[in-house]
Amino acid sequence: MPDADEKTVLQLGELNVEGRLRAASNTTLLCTATLDGVSVRCVYKPRKGERPLWDFPSGTLGYREVATFDLAVAMGWDLIPTTLWREDAPLGPGMCQAWRDAGERDPVEVLPAVEVPHGWRVVAEGEGTEGASVCLAHEDSDDLRKLALFDLIVNNTDRKGGHILRDESGRLAGIDHGLTFHVEDKVRTVLWGWAGEEITGEERDALERLRHGPAADAESLVEAAPGLARLSRLEVRSAVERLDQVLAAGAYPVPYGGWPALPWPAM
Repeated sequence: MPDADEKTVLQLGELNVEGRLRAASNTTLLCTATLDGVSVRCVYKPRKGERPLWDFPSGTLGYREVATFDLAVAMGWDLIPTTLWREDAPLGPGMCQAWRDAGERDPVEVLPAVEVPHGWRVVAEGEGTEGASVCLAHEDSDDLRKLALFDLIVNNTDRKGGHILRDESGRLAGIDHGLTFHVEDKVRTVLWGWAGEEITGEERDALERLRHGPAADAESLVEAAPGLARLSRLEVRSAVERLDQVLAAGAYPVPYGGWPALPWPAM
């Protein structure tokens, strides 16, 4: 669960911009939020720095990041760094997310086929620049598996390998959730290693607590995850429908040909 002090500092602290992450497609600023002598590093994405997209309403990507975090909290899954919306920020309203440092080993990698760690799940195979066989693969861990399931509910269309971090303490963090909650099925992910497998009892319990507890319909899902209130009613209803579909299937889906299964680039 999010650290209460961290969330307070992010929400109320003074934001000081340290620099820009130029590899990001939208304006993404590295900042420090400071309150009463306590500082938290964070990423700040101003709404006016969002690049227009053909399939997502303009100015809503930050809202989707906040909604994704709130839904993970409602499910009781510590998968996403503290994420919130700020109206008062240096470049106007935008999303702020606690910064997470990546450890030495990434949970998802493109590796020579002979170097894939034992027990990892191979998602795709291909040929490297010099003709050698390479694999897109990810670790087989409970928290990464939960993130793969969570992405189905939020309809994540951009789960790149670079959007998954594991810090030196071993804590997993999924980041960059601006392309979520579309009303059409648009899942694109590198986490296909469990395709076709049944969801576990623990995973089903988490989904059922959300669906049959506070989230019996779209309105109560918003009560459980307040960030969803900034999305359209149809988008929220679609999330409830996806939750029902996953529970009814009882298994991780298999990629189908109607939509690209992998994001590009994958990492």
